[in-house]
Amino acid sequence: MNILDVGLIIVGLVLLVAGGEALVRGAGTLAARAGISPLVIGLVVVSAATSAPEFAVTVGAVLSGEPDLAIGNVVGSNIVNILLILGFSAIVSPLLIKRQLVRFDIPVMVGISVLLLVVSLDGQISLLDGVILLASLVLHTIISIVLGRKEMVDPKNKSEDSETNSKPMSLWLAIVFLVVGIALLVLGAQLLVTGAVSIAASLGVSSLVIGLTVVAIGTSLPELATSVIATIRGETDMAVGNIVGSNIFNIGMVLGLPAVLFGEGLPVAPSVIAIDLPLMLAVAVALAPIAFTGFLLQRWEGALFVLLYIAYTLYLVLASTQHDAAEGFSSIMLWFVLPLLFVTLVAVTSYEVGRLAEKRSLTRTQ
Repeated sequence: MNILDVGLIIVGLVLLVAGGEALVRGAGTLAARAGISPLVIGLVVVSAATSAPEFAVTVGAVLSGEPDLAIGNVVGSNIVNILLILGFSAIVSPLLIKRQLVRFDIPVMVGISVLLLVVSLDGQISLLDGVILLASLVLHTIISIVLGRKEMVDPKNKSEDSETNSKPMSLWLAIVFLVVGIALLVLGAQLLVTGAVSIAASLGVSSLVIGLTVVAIGTSLPELATSVIATIRGETDMAVGNIVGSNIFNIGMVLGLPAVLFGEGLPVAPSVIAIDLPLMLAVAVALAPIAFTGFLLQRWEGALFVLLYIAYTLYLVLASTQHDAAEGFSSIMLWFVLPLLFVTLVAVTSYEVGRLAEKRSLTRTQ
């Protein structure tokens, strides 16, 4: 570890913040002028742009013979996106979740996560598996655009979007902001990941753990910068859509396309199949009851997500370094924390469902 690595991390963070601000401004204007909701812009355009660092890292890892880093990067990024980024964004401001996300996009995210786990059970993502993952992404993108254009036909949605974009910029300037924002996000993520991986490697951390933690967080920083800035600017549709869409893009494009390009497929480590992929699926499923009940991700729910991510990262570090505390920490998580979390989610879901049923009955009586 040296001063150059620390400098790369600092410069990368600055570029990420600047890129996130530019991307949100440009994407918001394009959504209004193209007649597409900010949610769909977040699901398609912004999520594809913010998934570029994951794609670059995955292709580079495959070419350099580090498939564990490639798989770990995507699985770790999807866990980071929901637990850390959505959680932190909700702490900044509670996130209103649109019905399209609840009824279509979140189930698609859960479904494609299940698909990834199933195709990985044989120890690799083959050429055919890659084609299936890519086709799922393309189908989701087409349906999202169709649904988004139908939503914008509603006059209520138009009025809401016009209020959000109260200071519209010209179309060409919006495109410039979008392109510059993407470039700054990719460059910032690359600089930060380079510095962070160098520091982690000097501490003797394995490539799989580096992929699941350092690289996953680093390549997810564009999503973090974009979602937090979108939340601050009141573009919560774009913030949530960015995360859900990015998870779908990470599986469909970032893993699917390299599996197609490199015909031999991508090997998947047994530890990833046994632990990390099921955890990624569990995290996606955990978002569903929260979204389906109150259509709002509250601050305390965001804080719970962040705490869960900290616990997961701590487990990875302890397990990879074979620390004496690893076994005790795992037992506490398995027999106390996770059951308590499950009971809490069931109780909250039941309470929210009861409230919704009560509201509907009151509405019918009126």
